[in-house]
Amino acid sequence: MTKAVLMDRDGVVTEDLGYVHKIKDFNLVQNAVEGLKLLKGFRLIFITNQSGIGRGYFKFEDFLDYNSRVVEELKKHGIKIEKTYVCPHAPEDNCGCRKPKTKMIKDAERDFKIDLSKSFVIGDKKIDVDMGHNSGCKSILVLTGNGMKEKENANADYIAKDLIDAAKWILKHGNQ
Repeated sequence: MTKAVLMDRDGVVTEDLGYVHKIKDFNLVQNAVEGLKLLKGFRLIFITNQSGIGRGYFKFEDFLDYNSRVVEELKKHGIKIEKTYVCPHAPEDNCGCRKPKTKMIKDAERDFKIDLSKSFVIGDKKIDVDMGHNSGCKSILVLTGNGMKEKENANADYIAKDLIDAAKWILKHGNQ
């Protein structure tokens, strides 16, 4: 069994401008690369809701192009994102994969033989924290993206300033 860091993409690793899908809008969150580099012993996986697809704001191909750009940029820094799991549905679709439901994490658990009890979820929203707890992971809320607005309601195991802070906490608590 392997351990993983399963993270939201928008607001955690990339700037979240709302329904982000245009490559011209791509920007990494400050300290994201430095934080991800600290997590070398973990599989790094994106878990993302992309309701803009289900709402008709952009196409699935736009998501794929943008996500490929993110993954390639991180690869230039020596960071490997193993896979991106995406929910393309609108909230009213009531699908089984939309966070805080755990289908995407369970798929990653199966695909990569992940030990969820030794894994972490990082997100900037309460739904990320809830998804982590619902699947047996420790959950971290980062204050980047929507984190400042969500911190009062999110019952996170840790609230981190950014990905460097989150990574340091993970390294400290990763073998417990």
